[in-house]
Amino acid sequence: MPTTSAGLLPYRRLPGGGLEVLLGHMGGPFWARKDAGAWTLLKGELDPDEEPHAAALREASEELGMALPPPSAPDIELGEVRQRSGKKVLAWARAWPEDGPDLAQIAGNTVEIEWPPRSGRRIEVPEIDRVAWLPPDDARRLAVSAQAAFVDRLEEALAPPCGYLTLPLGRVSVVRGSIGTDNRSPNGRGRRPSRTRSAPNSSWPRSTRRRGS
Repeated sequence: MPTTSAGLLPYRRLPGGGLEVLLGHMGGPFWARKDAGAWTLLKGELDPDEEPHAAALREASEELGMALPPPSAPDIELGEVRQRSGKKVLAWARAWPEDGPDLAQIAGNTVEIEWPPRSGRRIEVPEIDRVAWLPPDDARRLAVSAQAAFVDRLEEALAPPCGYLTLPLGRVSVVRGSIGTDNRSPNGRGRRPSRTRSAPNSSWPRSTRRRGS
């Protein structure tokens, strides 16, 4: 029967305005030499009656082997996906602080598996053997395929709002339904024709939505 997991996608902003997300590489001999499709957000199955967001935070903490830094803003809900196996995965994203814990060495959960398959031999392996900060394109390429949607949704959530025009300081004018600055005429001796209606700063924001947006 398909199960439900919840996980966390930490992210950080780069000085130049770029974005990176944190993924974990799945542990054990099966995944040791694999890259594409072998990376995952920090997730795990929900305990009975556990609230999904709380489960996502618990699993991320357990897989990293450390307490998560407190959020600087509310976590971003990324919705759910269904993986090829039928498992449903719920996810949230959290901004990672610049002074957050060092992730060079992680000491997370281990799991017992049969290896080689059908051998009857049991070994213990880490659920996640390493983590890495990845730009969005690399994360989409390396993650379990269904989880690439979480990266898309995070980028959409962090994108600046569109349809806004930033205007210079000063008076603002509406000219035949368009928005522009109220400049004097080119010869500097008078204002533009009377069809231009000026509005004082107090009634206009510095960032104004375009008409029709």
